[in-house]
Amino acid sequence: MASRTLHAAVALAGAAGLTLFATSPAEAATPCVQKISVVNNGGFVINYQVTTRTGELSAPTDDYPINQYRVVDLNSTPIAEGSDVRPLVHAQAGNTVAGNVFVSFCNNGQTATYTASGTTLNYSVTLLT
Repeated sequence: MASRTLHAAVALAGAAGLTLFATSPAEAATPCVQKISVVNNGGFVINYQVTTRTGELSAPTDDYPINQYRVVDLNSTPIAEGSDVRPLVHAQAGNTVAGNVFVSFCNNGQTATYTASGTTLNYSVTLLT
C-alpha cells in the first residue's frame, strides 16, 4: 500500500512540475507538533494534504480562499507518530507546492503553521517561526 501511495505522489508531483526532495533520516525535523495549519495568503483557492518523507498522504482538506486557514490534526490521519511531515498545497488551476521544511509528528497538542503566498503558478509554502 505504501508503495502505491509513493508512486501516486511521485506521479502527482511530476504532473504538477514539482520535484520531491528526500532528506537524510539523520536530519531530525523540528519542531514536534500534533497539528498542521496552512494560512492562505495568496490570491487563489487552495487545499492541502499532509505528506511524509516516504510519500504517504493524508486526505485533502476542503478548498478555501485567501485569508482563511485549515488545520489537520495528525491523529485523524493514518500517519504514524514520529513521522516527519509537511503540507503539500494544491492551488486551484495552478501548481502543487510542498512546505519548505518538515516537522515531526508528536502527540502534544502543538501546531505548526505554514503560509501559502504568491500566485497560482508561483507561490511558496513557508513554516512560520
